[in-house]
Amino acid sequence: MIKLLIVDDHFLIREGLKKTLKTETDILVIGELVKGAEVCDFIRNKECDLIILDINLPDRNGLDVLKDVKAIKPNIHVLMLSVNPEKDFAVRTIKAGAAGYITKDRAPEELIKAIRKSVNSGRYISEQLGEKLARDLESGFSEKLHEKLSDREFQVLCLIGSGKSSKEIATNLALGISTVNTYKSRIFEKMNFESTSQLIHYVIKNNL
Repeated sequence: MIKLLIVDDHFLIREGLKKTLKTETDILVIGELVKGAEVCDFIRNKECDLIILDINLPDRNGLDVLKDVKAIKPNIHVLMLSVNPEKDFAVRTIKAGAAGYITKDRAPEELIKAIRKSVNSGRYISEQLGEKLARDLESGFSEKLHEKLSDREFQVLCLIGSGKSSKEIATNLALGISTVNTYKSRIFEKMNFESTSQLIHYVIKNNL
C-alpha cells in the first residue's frame, strides 16, 4: 500500500486528486496540507511513502520544502506538481531530489502511473521530458541563462519577475532584505542584466 500525502493550497486540486485516487486499491491518501511549513511535522509523526507537492505554495517555495523532506526522511519520494511546463522546472526539481515532476493538466491515468513509478523505481520521467533530454544530449545542451542560478537565486528571480519588492521577497522566503539584495546582485551579474525591467522581460519571455 502506497501511503500518500497531498500538499496543495487549492481546494479543487486536492479534491480532484483524492477523487482520482479513491478507486486505486494500492494507494491510500493519509493526509492533505495547504502550507509547506506543515509538511515536516507531518512526516515526523506519520508513515508516508510519497508526497505530491505543489511547487507554488502560499508560504514556502516547493523546492525548499522538498529539500527539507529529503533531509528529514530521505526515503520519502516526492512528486512535484505544477502548472508550469516541464521544460522550465522539471530538471531543477529532479536535481534537488524529486522523484518526478508532473503538470496539473495531465490525465488522471498519467498521475497514477507517475505515483507508482516514483515509489517502485524511484524516478518518474514523462515521455515528453525524456524526449527533450535526449534531444539536448544529441544537439549539445545549451544552458539557458537562468539555469546558471542556484535554486535560491532562481526563486528570487521569479519573485522579482512577478513584481515583488525586496521587502516582499524577504518575507516570502524568510530572509533579510540585505540577503535578498545580495541574491539580486548575483542574478544581475550571472545573467548580465542592466535593469530590473530587463529581468522582468526575461522572466515573462521564458514563462517563469
